[in-house]
Amino acid sequence: AVGVVALERLWWRLDELEQRLGAGPLPPCASPQVADELVKVQVALSNIAGKRERIKILFKKIEDVIKYLDPQYADRMAVPNTMKQQFILAEEQVIPSRTALLERVKNLQPVLDSASIQVVPDHAAKLQRLSQIQMQQQVVFYVSFLKSNVQTLLLSKQFVQWNEILMQLEAAKEAKPVAE
Repeated sequence: AVGVVALERLWWRLDELEQRLGAGPLPPCASPQVADELVKVQVALSNIAGKRERIKILFKKIEDVIKYLDPQYADRMAVPNTMKQQFILAEEQVIPSRTALLERVKNLQPVLDSASIQVVPDHAAKLQRLSQIQMQQQVVFYVSFLKSNVQTLLLSKQFVQWNEILMQLEAAKEAKPVAE
């Protein structure tokens, strides 16, 4: 695996040197001897790569990745020019309205760049603290509310009991004079 990585580095370095040499006239320090040595290195690397199936596959995949990384590759493969033209013509009626909306957004850009919008992240921490305080206050309110409800319920039960006792006493008082 280490040999493959080293070989890959050499291959990339060789490609880089080839691009530099092929980009124009040879620089003064590059002599034909350097070019010959580079050719020998490339031949040696090709021989080594030719003997190993895994390296061949790796080089093929590298070429594919380079091809796929080309920004224009996706455009060429995804949508042909005739389809692009048909799409634009189909959207011809809505393009002016979208352009007007984009102009409106562009005109509102200073609002988005304003100082009050820029400090929103700073206010997020304060808002978080306020939210926590509000939740704590809500909990305290609900606990107090429940306690008062329980007290009201207990008082109601007490009043009902006293009312029953009073009714029994009144009934007993009325019952005594009749018996005499």
